Amino acid sequence: MPGPAESEDGKMGGTAGFFRSRWHGAVSLDRLFWRDLVVVGTAINVASSVVALVLLGLKLPLAVVLAVHFAPVPYNIFLTLAVWRVAEKAGGAKASLMMLGSALWLILVVVA
Repeated sequence: MPGPAESEDGKMGGTAGFFRSRWHGAVSLDRLFWRDLVVVGTAINVASSVVALVLLGLKLPLAVVLAVHFAPVPYNIFLTLAVWRVAEKAGGAKASLMMLGSALWLILVVVA
């Protein structure tokens, strides 16, 4: 019988399973980099920035606006480190480029 976070096929589910699978390299480097980091991570950052701009337009305190804008930063750092961990295990030129790309992406989304 599977545990509470496991499905019938033994795969981890839920939030804990999501983070655990990425941290331990249970997902492919391509999926982690392209889908999780580039597509989903960028979408989360864009949405956070839009909400922060709306809050700024509503003249909410700057501390609230900045908190909303920078809320995804821990997730961004996690994704970048997960890419680095998986890429180090994979090795090769493609993995090195993805490590560089994830670092540049992190700088871009934190500054922008």
